[in-house]
Amino acid sequence: MTLKGRPLAFLLAACSLILVLTLSTMAIAEEHAAGADDMNWTAENSDPQVWQWMEGAPPPADRIIRFDDNSFAQFPQWRWTVCNFQQLMPTKMVSRRLSPVIPMEMADVDGIDDVTFMPLGAAEPMTWQESLAANFTDGLLVMHHGKVVYETYAGCLNPANRHGAMSMTKSFVGLLGEMLVAEGQLDEDQLVRDYIPELTESAFGDATVRQVLDMTTGLQYSENYADPDAEVWQHAAAGNPLPKPANYTGPRTYFEFLQTVQKEGQHGRSFAYKTINTDVLGWLISRITGTPVTEVLSEKVWSKIGADLDAFMSVDSIGTPFSGGGLNAGLRDMARFGQMILNQGRIGDEQIVPESVIQSIRGGGDRRAFADAGYSLLEGWSYRSMWWITHNDHGAFMARGVHGQALYIDPTADMVIARFASHPVAGNAAMDPTSLPAYEALANYLMDVDS
Repeated sequence: MTLKGRPLAFLLAACSLILVLTLSTMAIAEEHAAGADDMNWTAENSDPQVWQWMEGAPPPADRIIRFDDNSFAQFPQWRWTVCNFQQLMPTKMVSRRLSPVIPMEMADVDGIDDVTFMPLGAAEPMTWQESLAANFTDGLLVMHHGKVVYETYAGCLNPANRHGAMSMTKSFVGLLGEMLVAEGQLDEDQLVRDYIPELTESAFGDATVRQVLDMTTGLQYSENYADPDAEVWQHAAAGNPLPKPANYTGPRTYFEFLQTVQKEGQHGRSFAYKTINTDVLGWLISRITGTPVTEVLSEKVWSKIGADLDAFMSVDSIGTPFSGGGLNAGLRDMARFGQMILNQGRIGDEQIVPESVIQSIRGGGDRRAFADAGYSLLEGWSYRSMWWITHNDHGAFMARGVHGQALYIDPTADMVIARFASHPVAGNAAMDPTSLPAYEALANYLMDVDS
């Protein structure tokens, strides 16, 4: 069965590796997606350990997963893919640089699995443990007061391997952008064309750096996956690292594609979530520093958080990292990163991210501009430097990615939740009703335990 929402996963999880689909292929995909619904997939019956994907020497033909035939993006194969992108596609390392691993302290907190909450729009309550299966959770780690109070693994994930972070990648790149602003290397009020002359004639030429950071650019860029002429497919074709067809005449890299994007409307008026903004930010970071985003992330962040594992990012045909969704990392390291953000940019006694950067992100963006985007489940939220800001009573904020990836940071509860998942539906609207209330309920529970 084809993964429901597969085109979105295809782009945001590994846009650099998307094969351009024909109209006939898309029609077949829609038929298969309907079939996937009929299967009534659950976390249990789609478990990759049960299916035994890619096991054997060689694996049986019906258990082989490939990139070139799109099987990697089908369901339930997808539940194996999210932990094995590096086997399928070219990548570039985000090195931990042999820095000392910082051990994670553990603390016993009973009763978390039994925490009960009411899902949005539901008539019956749900427990924390039930929500894990409902959201096809592959791994989830909770830190409270800097200590691990909950850690669980399922599906393809274990403490020693990595998982696709999808669009959580954007928040890492947004953080790097904010750091360059704080360091005086990047002026948020400067026009993009002043840093990247190649984008002068594109939609981004007269956009400010801040408008790119907050995705308030006006772009002629459709992500309507049912439209074969939508710009998203041109983006996908440009970023695909495989050899292009002989008659292909379009852009061949991310950077080439960005130069073709045209303006639509006015910059700065409304929020519009479009991945190519992060591609531009990645280009800005690389142009200013003279190094790929992977190297900047390694130098400024990954080598300093005490990570267990190197991370990596998928790349296009010339090795440009996919800033919009290419990061893969370990669950514990994702939690370490979140804890650093919660600690105002500090790891122990070292300030690795300026506190002003964290405050800028936590302060949020233009809530009115965000409201115009129509996220009915995220009422009152905003978007700042590629982070999602809840503006709830606890001041919580998030990094989010398709298929259930989440890093939830609650300063009031002194809590970090890192979650990797492989839900068959790409859009977070499928998971938010059983995720966002669960996070808030757990925060309240941990605060009650404290008292």
